[in-house]
Amino acid sequence: MDRAKLRPVSDIRLRPSEEVVELLDQMHGGGGFMGKNLAEVARIHLDMVKDRRCTKFLSFPAAPMATGLRGVFVDMVKNGMVDVIVTTCGTLDHDLARAWGRYYHGSFDLDDAKLQKEGYHRLGNLLVPLDVYGPAIEKKMQPWLDQMYDGGRRSISTEELCSELGKFVDDESSLLYWAWKKGVPIFVPGPMDGAVGSQIWLFANRRSDFRVDVIKDEKRLADIVFDAKKTGALVIGGGISKHHTIWWNMFKGGLDYACYITTAVEYDGSLSGAQVREAISWGKVKERAKQTTLYADATIALPLVATYTLTKMGAVTGTGNRRVPRP
Repeated sequence: MDRAKLRPVSDIRLRPSEEVVELLDQMHGGGGFMGKNLAEVARIHLDMVKDRRCTKFLSFPAAPMATGLRGVFVDMVKNGMVDVIVTTCGTLDHDLARAWGRYYHGSFDLDDAKLQKEGYHRLGNLLVPLDVYGPAIEKKMQPWLDQMYDGGRRSISTEELCSELGKFVDDESSLLYWAWKKGVPIFVPGPMDGAVGSQIWLFANRRSDFRVDVIKDEKRLADIVFDAKKTGALVIGGGISKHHTIWWNMFKGGLDYACYITTAVEYDGSLSGAQVREAISWGKVKERAKQTTLYADATIALPLVATYTLTKMGAVTGTGNRRVPRP
């Protein structure tokens, strides 16, 4: 496969759009199944961002970071729509890999055995070049970890890891960079489940006293939740990032705002498919919370939701810095 003929993945940039606002408002008035729920998510998200007493969580798995949705996440952080991020290790992988290289458009029905022989991973309908992913991350991270270790670092929380990576990558396309710059903490409750985690594991085999301190992360999350007057969450997908977000908010009596965007079903009992109303039974979402569940692909829905909020609010910069001070 000739890489020069492949189309690179580009990030989506948020811009104010009165047309999007008008469309979603019409969809809300029109009823119509998930169209109305999309408009409900947009309205609840706007209320959450406008509420100065609310600490705003954004939760998502790794896959969207391989797509143009990476740019939406960046612009949400830059424009003060996010105070805390909870995600998975693959988010770090894709963010770094795309800062240092390119992903490409592909197709769901490509020959995977052929792709593997030609040096590509397939992520849905995207192509991830092997040399841009694992080997590139290893080449950059091992000297960086050595430098931190030689400077006296023996233990690091995932919040600190993400902040240090944000400084290290120094790339304005990067979510890690903007989260560090805006003071938005990123937590990765499953830090070993990805290429970055593998590099930490390899490093720890050479430096046996080096550790990732997940307990420190939990203490910080507890402090953030208990210090918050109100909390809200926009939850993309499911898995450990979703559960960690709603789980910690349970200890404060539940979320005041909760929006789920998912493609998973609830009838198999999975957390990923569980609707917001199930979380009410656990105390993870308040009974009177503003909440809804949207069954939709986040690559379709989130740009519309974030554009709606940006247009109605304008650029509300700096809220993350004020709300969640650095430890």
